[in-house]
Amino acid sequence: MLRVAFLRLCHTVAAGTMTGVPTVSLSELQSLLASGRARLFDVRSREEAEAGTIPGALNIPVSELESALTMDPAAFRALYSAEKPKLEDKNLVFFCQLGKRGSQATQLAQGLGYTGARHYAGAYKEWLEKAG
Repeated sequence: MLRVAFLRLCHTVAAGTMTGVPTVSLSELQSLLASGRARLFDVRSREEAEAGTIPGALNIPVSELESALTMDPAAFRALYSAEKPKLEDKNLVFFCQLGKRGSQATQLAQGLGYTGARHYAGAYKEWLEKAG
């Protein structure tokens, strides 16, 4: 089943049909973060995230995301020092530097059953320019 979700994602990316991914705007993201109603995932590389990220974001590189979202909650906590998101959690927001990896991560999470997965399309670039 996980392989099917991954293959579906690969086909979608290859076909260039990344439309339909639920997104959040900068102002919506700021509101969600201020109210504590969002979990933020930075899917850039560790090196990129170490150079700067949106406050409160958990860094899980997109290359590790499928493994992270399918692992046992205790293993997730041990590896990432955070609670593993639940399938039913709302406002799981994924972002990267410019938008592509964040969109891929959102689609991957949705394919794994995370119905509250959303994409911050403005990405870290917009955050730095307007909010950082």
